[in-house]
Amino acid sequence: METAIFAAGCFWGVQKKFDLTSGVLETNVGYTGGHLDNPSYEDVCFQDTGHAEAIEIKYDPKIISYKELLDIFWKMHNPTTLNRQGPDIGEQYRSAIFYVNENQKTLAEESKKIMNEKIFSNKIVTEITEAKKFYSAEDYHQKYLKKLGKY
Repeated sequence: METAIFAAGCFWGVQKKFDLTSGVLETNVGYTGGHLDNPSYEDVCFQDTGHAEAIEIKYDPKIISYKELLDIFWKMHNPTTLNRQGPDIGEQYRSAIFYVNENQKTLAEESKKIMNEKIFSNKIVTEITEAKKFYSAEDYHQKYLKKLGKY
């Protein structure tokens, strides 16, 4: 089992997409990329924590590759809008790839370059940065859309 961490707007929809992806074994929504230890949802939304709403994905690389996860990531949101996805505005909704090793960093950078050249007409603003500590979101955020019967 390997780990991938992405931020692509509100983590509820991101979790749903990856939960429905073959080879994804577990998902956990939470906060990462900031400077406040043990942030809460309220901290991330209403304070300058630097954290993004993100998803930690545990996947089987024999079934799905990191490159394939990146392809899903690029297609699920608009990586050309800074600190915004749809109606959600703020640094916590930024587009980001948090790599856990150098291979992921290389693949993410190559993938971003290809997407910039071939797919998106506007410049991609997605940050690619080393993963920091990942803080799980509160229980009520986990599988939120599933709890509502949305998948």
